[in-house]
Amino acid sequence: MSKLKVRTKKRKKFKPFIILILIGLIIGGGYYLKKNNTLEKYFNIEENKSNGVMKEEESPKLKIVDLNSKSRPIAVMINNINVARPYQSGLQNAYIVYEIIAEGGITRLLALFKDQNLEKIGTVRSSRHYYLDYVLENDAIYVHWGWSPQAESDIKSLKINNINGLKYSTKYFWKDTKLNVSSEHTAYTSSSLINNAIADLKYNKETNKGLLFNYSPEEINLENKENAQLANSVEIVYSSSNTTSYEYNSETKTYYRSVNGKKHVDYDTKEQYNFKNIIVYQLENITIAGDEKGRQELKNIGTGTGYYITNGYAIPIKWEKTSRSSKTKYTYMDGTEITLNDGNTFIQIQPKGKSLNIS
Repeated sequence: MSKLKVRTKKRKKFKPFIILILIGLIIGGGYYLKKNNTLEKYFNIEENKSNGVMKEEESPKLKIVDLNSKSRPIAVMINNINVARPYQSGLQNAYIVYEIIAEGGITRLLALFKDQNLEKIGTVRSSRHYYLDYVLENDAIYVHWGWSPQAESDIKSLKINNINGLKYSTKYFWKDTKLNVSSEHTAYTSSSLINNAIADLKYNKETNKGLLFNYSPEEINLENKENAQLANSVEIVYSSSNTTSYEYNSETKTYYRSVNGKKHVDYDTKEQYNFKNIIVYQLENITIAGDEKGRQELKNIGTGTGYYITNGYAIPIKWEKTSRSSKTKYTYMDGTEITLNDGNTFIQIQPKGKSLNIS
């Protein structure tokens, strides 16, 4: 009997201890589940299952442009002559930039901005008539300071909404007199001044034309596409005095831009310009007969081939433009329209026959 009594006492002694441990585990586990929303998630899933509905994860959102925005792009003619290049501002915020040859072997840039609020864009320079084709294809409002005779005629006949520094030099622009360069290379504007001009000139603020490109918020890799080639370095010769180049950075997955072997740097931020996508193709340009400045004509109506470059690879593409105002259509070689990676894009329209190196 004594042995039985001892055993019974031991059971009674340890039972409360075991119960306390179990209670602690239940409370601790409940706290953990609550903290991590595990129970809530579980019951939501079960409830959705019972209702025949499963919640999908939110799709990645596009960053480079707002697909719901109807605002017209702003196209600014940017000075790119060597003495003015150190003073360029705002290019990193452009969602598309075109580089095209001008007279004397120099190039000019056409930078497109959409839904931006920038304090400084420039330096702003004069128009050339074939840049208008890329203003038109984007249904953009054109900002420039001056024009060639051909551009002046076309802007008027094509009724292009434009903001000209020759007419509005101090109202919608300013010149930075502290720069160590001649006055013609010192003009700037801003998003707020451009918006004031649009309101004052009663230009339509909205477009129904749509974007030039389709974009993917999820990464597009060209590595496995047909005829893909490595593109860690890109060198694009425009003339004996102008060579544009890019180096791919695998960490940022963007291309860092240089001109004539020097880093292309923003005047205000001091950061090197970099771009997610590069499109490069060649067009024939000829000097206009009798033009005393040697201005160019660009043969951009028709079809041809080029390259789309992103994420360290390049693939051949086709381009087609049927009229001055029509969108340039860019397709893979099988005719499927290309989709760009989410990010800014540099369109390099190179003179025909010049050297292009992709490696």
